[in-house]
Amino acid sequence: MGGRGPKRELAEKIAGEITLSDDPGATLRKWRTDFNVSQTDLAAELEVSSSVISDYESGRRESPGIGVVGRLVEGLLTIDERRGGERIRQYGRVLSAGFESDVVYDLREYATSLPLERLYDDLEATEIASSGTDSVSGHTVIDSIKAITRLSSEEFFRLYGQSTNRVLVFTGVTRGESPLVALRVVNPTPNAVILHGIDEGDLWDHAADLARIDGYSLAVTNAPLDEMLEYLVSLE
Repeated sequence: MGGRGPKRELAEKIAGEITLSDDPGATLRKWRTDFNVSQTDLAAELEVSSSVISDYESGRRESPGIGVVGRLVEGLLTIDERRGGERIRQYGRVLSAGFESDVVYDLREYATSLPLERLYDDLEATEIASSGTDSVSGHTVIDSIKAITRLSSEEFFRLYGQSTNRVLVFTGVTRGESPLVALRVVNPTPNAVILHGIDEGDLWDHAADLARIDGYSLAVTNAPLDEMLEYLVSLE
């Protein structure tokens, strides 16, 4: 793990979070599930029994020391590399755009444009307002609260990656007012916005009007976040 590339930085981030966490087992479990690695697969990579991983995650075994944490992290990254390195590349994209991974979950461009209707269907999203956009060429998924409270207007613009012809997905939404108002300070806006974590009936009354005024398609979804992210990071 030499050098200061995305793999090294990601390893340090994961190890630091686990070591400093008030509940190291829960933090380990979060990262393991984020990498879509089972306890059995991680145990096999480390040549230990599955019960060892289970005991660490449940707190039945004493919190792992730095050496054990290093092995656990190396195991996750090695498995990811063997599968093609998607999670490492995902983290690298976020880093190269100048964001923290707790603000931006994923940022990518597609090899070819994808129909917006297909994205809506696969993400169980309901369209609230249409701008006439029928396809997008990328996506960015962000934590709505952290993005709004921590990003400047210039940083918001960088969320668009190589093109505004993308869908900007806000997670953790309760009404939709804050992210849509925040978009008003950014020019131009993305071609499509999906608000995650909210049903149509709970949406802010003025959301559709604001989307039409600012010229982007708007949809909402309440699909499970992990499943949504797993689908989006699989897109090429």
